[in-house]
Amino acid sequence: MLVDNLEKINQEIQLACQKAARSDNDVTMIAVTKSVEKDTAKKLAELGIENMAENRVDKLLEKKMALEDFPSIKWHLIGNLQRRKVKSIINEIDYFHALDSFKLAEEIQKRSVKQISCFVEVNITGEESKHGLKSEEVIDFIHQLASFDKIKIIGLMTMAPLDASEQVLRDVFSKLKKLQSAINNLHLSYAPCTDLSMGMSNDFPIAIEEGATFVRIGTAIFRGA
Repeated sequence: MLVDNLEKINQEIQLACQKAARSDNDVTMIAVTKSVEKDTAKKLAELGIENMAENRVDKLLEKKMALEDFPSIKWHLIGNLQRRKVKSIINEIDYFHALDSFKLAEEIQKRSVKQISCFVEVNITGEESKHGLKSEEVIDFIHQLASFDKIKIIGLMTMAPLDASEQVLRDVFSKLKKLQSAINNLHLSYAPCTDLSMGMSNDFPIAIEEGATFVRIGTAIFRGA
């Protein structure tokens, strides 16, 4: 079932890229393994999946240890990160998708021994239930990070509202794309901001059509498995 699900997802990614006149090589699918156990994550690794994500520090560390025989896996932390947990996780990941405060950036700078590829989390819709900076705060925030050599702002991340209409989804994703392009045009060496982490199992084709370069997919991979 995993093989069938992955094939279907890859077909949907290719179709969305065709619609947007993009190459499917521009889109990275991240397998979000938070709902499955280590054995299932290992099956994904055996199938060649090389990008995996967790939203909790303890679960990522647990899965990474279980999959130590797969050193090519890139690990993504996609959930909110408390400053007190930075020390235990920051040097174990390749990508962090939820940078949303200067104090958190300071802690990452202090604890990291390598440069971390980070996405600034943006709350496009302003929903109180969501983390992230307001759109109008993002550029000033990125300017504040100029001296942090352990942080590289490779892009922006957002989460669209659940069960939103296609038009609402396109509006959210296109707004993030415009903001990403504006930051990219600043030509900041520490913040190239070339990427967009947006789109999940229920909306990733639309996100790709609107410019996503990383899609975070969990449910669609493990459905029926």
